[in-house]
Amino acid sequence: MLSGTNRLPGENGKDYAYRVIRQNIMNLTLEPGKAISEIDLAEALQLSRTPVREVMSRLKEEYLVDVIPQVGTYISKIVPQLIDEAVFMRFSLEKEVLLLACKQFSQEDLLALRHNVEKQESLQQRQGAASQFHELDNEFHALLFRGCGKEHVWDSITRLSTHYNRMRLMFEIEHDFTRAVEQHRSLIELIAEQRVDDIESAVYRHIIEPMSRWTELQV
Repeated sequence: MLSGTNRLPGENGKDYAYRVIRQNIMNLTLEPGKAISEIDLAEALQLSRTPVREVMSRLKEEYLVDVIPQVGTYISKIVPQLIDEAVFMRFSLEKEVLLLACKQFSQEDLLALRHNVEKQESLQQRQGAASQFHELDNEFHALLFRGCGKEHVWDSITRLSTHYNRMRLMFEIEHDFTRAVEQHRSLIELIAEQRVDDIESAVYRHIIEPMSRWTELQV
């Protein structure tokens, strides 16, 4: 039912339940619309129902589960409005952080991005690597914000992007992610060459354009 259920050293039951259940929602092991049971989740995690119940309340606040009284609890379906809001936030802020990167990125920061993309490229010929690529993709953008001293801004984007990121992963599972890898490589060169005039169009291609290909997905 759940993947990645190994408990971290010193992790309390509530944090453990939150991390694992949320991770399984985000990696689509728990699919949108799926009915879930606190009893089953507690059993899978070898916990009492109390921490699981508390986690369900938190995940409901994050729009990741829907609790319908007298009916049941379900993994939230993808909501287009939440995708649109996440894309608006990410497009607006990523343009600004790329402007900063062109001015202040260090060679060490650029090297970290290049190493990340090398790992992405190593996955291109592997079957079933979409989840691994998705993690590296998120890491790439986290490195970008961190290199500009805006890591907490990235954290805020991540919190708002749960529906957006699940939709991205659905598409990456069904399609090749070569284009995204190429765009990441291009963003690195844009920073290295300080091509500030190309930032908006590059971010548009990377964040906005792919959405037109999501209409084929049934969620």
